[in-house]
Amino acid sequence: MKMKNNMKRLVISLVIAIVVALLPIAVNNDYWTVVFVRVMLNIIVALGLNFITGLIGQMNLGMAGIYALGAYSSALLVQYTGCSPWLGLVGALVMGLIIGLVLGYPSLRLKGVYLSLTTIGFTQIVTLFLNNMTGFTGGSQGVKEIPNYNLFGFPINSYLRSYYLYAIFAVIAFFIAQRIIKSKWGRLFRSLRDNVDAVEMTGVNIASAKIKAFTISAIFGCIAGALYAHFYGYINPSNYTLDMSMNYVLMLLVGGLGSAPGAIVGACVVTILPEPLRGLGDYYLIVFYGIIFIGILLFPNGWIDAFSRGGRFLYQKVTGKKLAAQETADTNKTEGGGRKP
Repeated sequence: MKMKNNMKRLVISLVIAIVVALLPIAVNNDYWTVVFVRVMLNIIVALGLNFITGLIGQMNLGMAGIYALGAYSSALLVQYTGCSPWLGLVGALVMGLIIGLVLGYPSLRLKGVYLSLTTIGFTQIVTLFLNNMTGFTGGSQGVKEIPNYNLFGFPINSYLRSYYLYAIFAVIAFFIAQRIIKSKWGRLFRSLRDNVDAVEMTGVNIASAKIKAFTISAIFGCIAGALYAHFYGYINPSNYTLDMSMNYVLMLLVGGLGSAPGAIVGACVVTILPEPLRGLGDYYLIVFYGIIFIGILLFPNGWIDAFSRGGRFLYQKVTGKKLAAQETADTNKTEGGGRKP
């Protein structure tokens, strides 16, 4: 049974890989290729935010500030030292470690709306800093002429090449996130969301766990920010707003809190769906948020749950068989319903 499940996962992974590889070639449109690049960047950020908001259950509205610091740390390091953009990526990673500690410690005493306000304030402070440090960050003029990545002498200087490179980053981020979620760290993070008092009674170091979650989240966000800076070649403080942070939270709500595949689904939906709706003019946002609202009402566990149900339904119709997990759930439900209290 385990070998059969592994084969199914392998087949699904291969199908997804083929779709991802052929998508920009099939579309053959620079505008949509840029949209797909943004999807990859948002997937990385959403996977990182999932550790805080999805697993631990603490609202983090400071991802825009984290994203900005990742972008600026890489761009400025490359501009002032002349080093490779890959070293700039390492600088963004170090920045993520620092932010994880800065935001992690306030989370030990704050929760709910108070933590949300703290993370919002963090983004505002970052934006003010970037705007006012004109001599260092370029102020409202931003940072220009940020170089592209270069892979073994092969310049990543086109939309299509950037797409494939960033798709690799998104895949790596997904596998890392999935491994962490399935590990003892992931189980600990979920237990903190479900019952923090019970976890504390077992002697677990809650402070260390929360700081780890914030640090992982910040590292993912900073890496995505660095990739963003070297893709567009220009960054400006005005881009990093509260709306950006809200969109990342929306991705988790749409896809499914606590799920790495859900973060991917949410990032794809929230990034791609507005594009075909732009033809509606001033009404496209109303339609977009209407669709999102109805989706959340119909699928409170996320759209990934709806896709899973649809996949099981199609599998049953095509093969005439139920998946092993579905059979087990149906058996337990039948046995449970037959018992008397």
